[in-house]
Amino acid sequence: MADHAKPNNEDQKPRLYNPYQDLHLPIQNLYNLPTAPEHLFVEEASRRHRSWGENLQYYTGCSYLSGAIIGGSRGSVEGLKAAEPGDSVKLRVNRVLNSGGQTGRRYGNTLGVLGLIFAGLESGFIHFRGRDDLLNTVAAGLGTGALYKAASGPRSAAIAGAIGGIAAAAAVAGKQAVKRYVPI
Repeated sequence: MADHAKPNNEDQKPRLYNPYQDLHLPIQNLYNLPTAPEHLFVEEASRRHRSWGENLQYYTGCSYLSGAIIGGSRGSVEGLKAAEPGDSVKLRVNRVLNSGGQTGRRYGNTLGVLGLIFAGLESGFIHFRGRDDLLNTVAAGLGTGALYKAASGPRSAAIAGAIGGIAAAAAVAGKQAVKRYVPI
């Protein structure tokens, strides 16, 4: 079994995939796998972060899925609470499924759009600033909140922008704290 306590620098660098590299190794070394990602193409190995398309897909998909799960759960609870004493089991199940589906769809779409705006803004900031740091994430959160509520007026946009910036800063701080204090 590999010793994970000491990180090896050559294991951490991205490397190109070679299917014939470990063909004639003894069986003891079979499960001593590298921890660095393997890439098929040189262009992928030279990048230090996800591309804008991968970022867009990741944030939008995760946001939509989270919203659908949260909204579906909340809608199902609302459907259970709305049941009347004379309803049959079939009618109650129908009410729960309809309420859960409707609320899940609404929350999923809302969070999916927020994830889409956030990913686009963050990728734009990375491109125009030329570096990938925490300021891009906070600025993207601020811009996401402001853009999402821009139709409600400047005051609502400013408040939503501040909330988005604070939420993004809290997410970045939480990620840094987990990286630092939680041994994984």
